[in-house]
Amino acid sequence: MTTRFDLDTALTRVDDTTFEGRIARAWWVFRGPNGGYLAAMLLRALVEATADGERAPRSLTVHYLEAPAEGPVRVTTAVERRGRSLSTVTARMTQDGRLVAIAIGALSKAWPAPAYNDAVMPDVPPPERCTEAVRPGEVPPIFTQIETRWAIGTRPAFTADAAAHVGGWIRLVEPRRLDAVLATAMMDFWLPSMFNRIGLVAGVPTIDLTVHLRAAPPADAHDDDWYLVTFSSRLSAEGFAEEDGELWSRDGRLLAQSRQLALVLAARA
Repeated sequence: MTTRFDLDTALTRVDDTTFEGRIARAWWVFRGPNGGYLAAMLLRALVEATADGERAPRSLTVHYLEAPAEGPVRVTTAVERRGRSLSTVTARMTQDGRLVAIAIGALSKAWPAPAYNDAVMPDVPPPERCTEAVRPGEVPPIFTQIETRWAIGTRPAFTADAAAHVGGWIRLVEPRRLDAVLATAMMDFWLPSMFNRIGLVAGVPTIDLTVHLRAAPPADAHDDDWYLVTFSSRLSAEGFAEEDGELWSRDGRLLAQSRQLALVLAARA
């Protein structure tokens, strides 16, 4: 079954380097489409442009120049270098002749190298014991497409009295197996961690987002599995705040990491 996420991130190939898609309002936040949603669409283009199923996405960085409107977009790609094992690919998203986002990605086969794993999944209650983080109708349209269960930090109170460290369990409303495209989107699907730290804001549009894809989901993963996300921020200064994120499988596997810089728009009285 094709999910709403797949339909709304789908691309049609125009030629060897160009794709067309459509921005859907279902993934809207306060001032335009969610950055993770756009990143997922751009990653699709980079994977298609690489045309090598053995090279998995490892890194994606997106710079957001302007929020696109609902409607058609065009994505133009270029394979900047194709090595024996690693490809570096870029993409430019335009709408009505305006450049709205630029992306660069690295796709690679696995490399033989010494391995270690010091990452420890946060100790949180399972999703079945957590309450809803947000309710449709109280928040932007994107939250009609995802399910959330609050597990880390205090709920958003929009008062400057709590640490900027939040997280919980997340999945799509429509069951869908996790892959690199959905994992990328999930790194920007949660409420911003700085909401409780700096109080009420008008919005925190993303300036740039980097996602590192670290592992594939467990082989026995199901379409309706929950995944744990955690986000934190340590500094808001001169109108900008950073946020670091992690995505975990239920069995404790670190699947993705992220870092983004966001513009903090103060609410007007």
